[in-house]
Amino acid sequence: MSYDAAAEDILKLAEQLIARPSVTPEDAGCQTLLGERLATLGFALEPMVFADTTNLWARRGHSGPLFCFAGHTDVVPAGAEHAWRFPPFTPTRDNGYLFGRGAADMKGSLAAMLVATERFVKRNPQHNGSIAFLITSDEEGPFINGTPKVIETLEARNEKIDWCLVGEPSSTTRVGDVVKNGRRGSLSGELTVFGIQGHVAYPHLAENPVHNAAPALAVLATTEWDSGNAAFPPTSFQISNVHAGTGAGNVIPGEFKVSFNFRYSTESTAEHLKERVIAILDAHQLDYALDWKLNGEPFLTAEGDLVTATATAIKQVTGTAPQLSTAGGTSDGRFIAPTGAQVIELGPVNATIHKVNECVAMDDLVQLTDMYEAILEQLLC
Repeated sequence: MSYDAAAEDILKLAEQLIARPSVTPEDAGCQTLLGERLATLGFALEPMVFADTTNLWARRGHSGPLFCFAGHTDVVPAGAEHAWRFPPFTPTRDNGYLFGRGAADMKGSLAAMLVATERFVKRNPQHNGSIAFLITSDEEGPFINGTPKVIETLEARNEKIDWCLVGEPSSTTRVGDVVKNGRRGSLSGELTVFGIQGHVAYPHLAENPVHNAAPALAVLATTEWDSGNAAFPPTSFQISNVHAGTGAGNVIPGEFKVSFNFRYSTESTAEHLKERVIAILDAHQLDYALDWKLNGEPFLTAEGDLVTATATAIKQVTGTAPQLSTAGGTSDGRFIAPTGAQVIELGPVNATIHKVNECVAMDDLVQLTDMYEAILEQLLC
């Protein structure tokens, strides 16, 4: 399959990025590659290194409004290489697809963002407002020293993003069919229920924390936390891990550990969910410890300039309108939206992300680039 020079530019850049084994929190030179091309367009580059994480803030222009492309250069581990059709960090074209770790999540998007910006700036060197890139090497990992730290830095100097497009793979069956205009909140809990260890033949001398906790867990699992709303499904509570015992079949455990997570809508708050969980545990008179981790608050970008521009651009390129959705996991958009920015996610089909043989349709990257460029045209011309 042959492509013209314009399409080859996108594909070759995606291949150069995939070839760099940037497993979290490594960047492996990806940001240098992108930065060099951005600098030729007049972007001011501001590397931000926090601990083990490399970030890049690049901006062209000084006035508002500020449009930002946000993305990450890090990828999840490839796993056993023998399970892949092609070596995961050797980008390979096959039957219309580009294979390699990060092809869909999200080095293909980064290539599309950069080439779209190059085309737009070449045609509109005196465009309105400003364009920025916020790129991190810590999105797939603990998300401590990446986008949150960059946003803290920008907020401290009152540098505000008006519109942000995150290049996460949002599409389901064809590129542009789904746009994420919000995400559910994520709240995790680590519960330890205490008992008294003992011999299973002498239960009167022990106290089984699994037995004590089971009724409370049943209530937590069947509680309706909220009913959701037009933009969000109802809040979901899920137990993800449980552990108790020494491994011996004749020992009553002394502790029972339970990991759980809420994916919650804008109808609930983290504090209210915590209060309701504690009330249920206390009602069952458990002896317990509970640690919380708030992974991100829910956010929603309603109909407005960014959503309209994105829908219009997709319709121009594909002839069909996208579906707006808040489903799925979390993204770095959750750190950007609280600043007041309008945030959407638009990227390739997500069918192979984090899987063996991750790949992206090459035609999709060409169309995605056209969409990104059309969004810039809508907003900054």
